[in-house]
Amino acid sequence: MGNRSTPRRRWIAAGAAGLVLLVATVVVTVSVASGLAQPDQAVPALSLPDRPAPPAQAVDDSSPLSATWRPPAGLPAQGTIGSVRIPATASGFSARDAEVYLPPAALVPDAPALPFVLMMMGQPGDPDAGPIASVLDAFAAAHNGLAPIVLVADQLGDPDVDSLCLDTAEYGRVETYLEEDVLTWARGNLNIEAGRESWTVAGFSNGGQCALSLALRYPEVWGSLIDASGTVYAGLETEPEVLADVFGGDQAAYDATKPATLLGRSRYPDTTAVFTVGSEDSVMEPGLKDLSGTARAAGVAVTYYEVPGEGHSFEALGGGLTEAFGVLASRLGLG
Repeated sequence: MGNRSTPRRRWIAAGAAGLVLLVATVVVTVSVASGLAQPDQAVPALSLPDRPAPPAQAVDDSSPLSATWRPPAGLPAQGTIGSVRIPATASGFSARDAEVYLPPAALVPDAPALPFVLMMMGQPGDPDAGPIASVLDAFAAAHNGLAPIVLVADQLGDPDVDSLCLDTAEYGRVETYLEEDVLTWARGNLNIEAGRESWTVAGFSNGGQCALSLALRYPEVWGSLIDASGTVYAGLETEPEVLADVFGGDQAAYDATKPATLLGRSRYPDTTAVFTVGSEDSVMEPGLKDLSGTARAAGVAVTYYEVPGEGHSFEALGGGLTEAFGVLASRLGLG
């Protein structure tokens, strides 16, 4: 079973074109779509804890978990990370292994069912649970070991390709992979609560766009959204090529996939969204701020937060996630 103290392979972020970033004493030049890298490290396969047997009689779940949970002796101080292989049964999509973060409360005997988060990282990059694990370890330390279980899935397949988070002939059935294959695996293997109120879809940069799109296309599945420094629509950086190659030049068909279009034609009265971005992120901030306003006008309960002094960076991601889970804690029944 992996542990968060294990060196991480890659912490994915995207930066402005031509930006040079110093990470762990390594200088990396990145474009809008590229990432911050650490040396690759294998993440051990996850050994999932035994799931408690279902109760013999109905349990009153009207109280939030934070009101009924009593942390047992021996509660781990940190959660753990491991990799998992998710069969692409419905989609056939060629995805890389996902990673799962299990918080301390998930690692004890008779663990409670916990809220669920599906997360996607940036492009290029890995499905790396490290950034969200560090945030949720701190959250758990302040909440008696409680935090969501997180599954960081691969929405790219090829890290050098923006798959658009859609089902396309060019890039495969990515949407089907995430909404069918990944969720089928999660329901069958993770000790997670049922119901959209306990489910959050989250993402960073390219993954933020993916998370927002899934939240808007599947509001019956996702009660909450975290869009951290996300692009405002799929294929933004290569729009002419995407329009020609994926949509055959059909601008209306392309526009129909964009979050702003979805928000303009539907209302989302029971969706909570947290949009975060670095205050110095001149590439992502203007569009994301506008999009958060469009979401608010569509009935979404929106929190918009700028991480002070940060660009498109690890620190912006960490600060954004910290703010987001502080906002969502009560909704998720965690405090």
